[in-house]
Amino acid sequence: MTGGADQTNRFIDEGIWEHNFDDNSRVLAQVHSMQTGERIAIKAAYVKKHGLDFETGGNTVSVMAIKATGVIAENMGDGRRLRVHWQRVSPLREWYFYTYQPTIWKVTPGDWKTDALIDFAFQNKPQDIDRFLNDPYWRQRFGTDPKEHKRFRWARFYQAIADGLLSHAADRGRLVAFLKQLQPSVEGLGLLSGDQFADGNKGFIQDIDPFTLFGLFNRGIKDSNRQAIASALAQFLGVEEAVPESFEGIPVLNNQKSWFFPYDKNRDPAQIDALWQVFQSGLVLAEADTEQAVEVFSRDFDAAMVYYGVAWNLTFGLYWCRPWSFLSLDERSRSYISEKLRLTIGRNGPKHRCSAADYLQLIDALKQRFEEPDFSAHSFPELSLAAWTNTGSASDPFDAEPEDDESTVIDFDNIPIVEPDISLTPYGINDILADGCFLPRSELERILLRLRDKKNLILQGPPGTGKTWLAKRLGMALVGHLVQEQQLRSVQFHPNLSYEDFVRGWRPNANGGLALHEGVFMQMVKGALDNPSQIYVLVIEEINRGNPAQIFGELLTLLEAGKRTPRDAMQLCYPDPDGVHRPVHVPENLYVIGTMNIADRSLALVDMAFRRRFAFVDLEPFLGTAWREWVVGSMQLEASAADTIQQRLEQLNSTITADSRLGKAFRIGHSYVTPSQSLEDRSSRDWFAEVAATELRPLLHEYWFDAPDVADREADRLLEGW
Repeated sequence: MTGGADQTNRFIDEGIWEHNFDDNSRVLAQVHSMQTGERIAIKAAYVKKHGLDFETGGNTVSVMAIKATGVIAENMGDGRRLRVHWQRVSPLREWYFYTYQPTIWKVTPGDWKTDALIDFAFQNKPQDIDRFLNDPYWRQRFGTDPKEHKRFRWARFYQAIADGLLSHAADRGRLVAFLKQLQPSVEGLGLLSGDQFADGNKGFIQDIDPFTLFGLFNRGIKDSNRQAIASALAQFLGVEEAVPESFEGIPVLNNQKSWFFPYDKNRDPAQIDALWQVFQSGLVLAEADTEQAVEVFSRDFDAAMVYYGVAWNLTFGLYWCRPWSFLSLDERSRSYISEKLRLTIGRNGPKHRCSAADYLQLIDALKQRFEEPDFSAHSFPELSLAAWTNTGSASDPFDAEPEDDESTVIDFDNIPIVEPDISLTPYGINDILADGCFLPRSELERILLRLRDKKNLILQGPPGTGKTWLAKRLGMALVGHLVQEQQLRSVQFHPNLSYEDFVRGWRPNANGGLALHEGVFMQMVKGALDNPSQIYVLVIEEINRGNPAQIFGELLTLLEAGKRTPRDAMQLCYPDPDGVHRPVHVPENLYVIGTMNIADRSLALVDMAFRRRFAFVDLEPFLGTAWREWVVGSMQLEASAADTIQQRLEQLNSTITADSRLGKAFRIGHSYVTPSQSLEDRSSRDWFAEVAATELRPLLHEYWFDAPDVADREADRLLEGW
């Protein structure tokens, strides 16, 4: 993208792709990570409401038109420019629904939506529209089952009211006159006559914002009165959608705090204009989620939140206007999100409430979770209804937090195959191989696929097969970049490790008493819940040296890939540190990789309940071509020495395998004979002699503890004639 103009024709003619995001380190890192041979596409993103081959129910549909596809021929290495063999797509092919992604988007196979998009873009396969229409995330708006549309039928009416109000942003006098005329004939509008003016008089309001107007039929009053007000307003605005028969699950205002502004005598003259502004920018953002729309909405949201009478109620108003796009943070919803879903609600705005960044981050996090088939809600209306019926700690569905005293007052982007995080170094399968992994690429791809599907994986094998080394690198490849400790942590199980150490338990504090302490697993759970767009990986070394079922406790059940939803949440043995027992679930974005040494005769087999929740991958000693190329080419081991070491270790492993007292599980892994540092200034033969004497001979004596003569014989053979 250059200068904001569509560069598709130039890119195709010149066989290039480039950008001008000069100071965007994230984009630079992404472009650096793109590899020759990877596929790339150019899209145009927009929305449509009409002219579609399926029923939209008055909702807008996100569209992505594929304009060109290609294969990367060369990465120029400057983070800005690629050479690409392009193929124009003509006519443009439109893809629907699954379009909400950043400018540079990693499309990773493995999920049905990403697989379908890849096939659509690069294999010219049609999109299975019915599957998307009836996916949990979209079916309440677009599903082919009429019952789905009826469930939240009220949303169409509310959206139509918001559309009707748009034309009155600069002509509020007509709105006020209509309300003044309506008041005597409709019960429940008396509150509009209670304004107070600077001259000491009281009377009917002289101005109104869209959210206070919505609040006239979204307060704690009888449904019949709500319907009467809504019906009259709809008639005035020319809305043809039916008035809702039920308002179940829709957040309502406190009757005592249902204005979004203070009395006229105390009001900043700019307040009502500011509320109309965030109303308008909110509707724009709901229709087209562009960077510019986010920027404008964020500015307007933060400007409105500083005023008296706004507070959390602003999120109610945005939800009423566009219930599929905005989240209501009424008291019940805040409680449900914090206690049931265990997501953090940021409070970096005025008076310890949300800023725009907090609000949009939470919305994005929930949208991602809505796409999970087993998540407890798949839309903001469904979440609001779940919060309404939840028996959590919220005390009053009409609650609005008390205020202070009233006297205080892009039209196209690009889709490559990789997506690292901002300012971080990408890491993937190529990097695992470059670091010295001897497994073939196809095997690494298979292991990562099993890890993504199962969520929990154990690498098992003889000693020295690089289980821990590979586990940590698989974790980084899963995340997609070199990671900090917060996202990838390691712990070692041992016989004395307990549930209280790993999950949660009492620990002495500085005052001489006891305090509840979160173990490493709950710390990882909390981090993953707070950041659902990021992947978290816990590596457990020697997982069978402890008692896994006892250490995990009730969370063993929740480790299962099919039970990682709030619906399956359970209370722990100990309450949260604040003393409240809140249900816990293991989030989808937390992965567990364990290592298991199958040659340790002091350990029992793990029980079947634990084993059923993990995929197991066997690692073998690798002493073939890949090992030899690495130790000779990268570690400067002499070629002749490498040949002899390979031959003698393979002979030793054959002897171990054939021994009925040992077997394949006791073979010697390649790590023992792989230098960790270059031998450029050392003798290769001296290095191996030290390894044989200090590592392999003691290990063999442990293996043949009842036959030391055999151990000595095999150890001597390693250095025979050396």
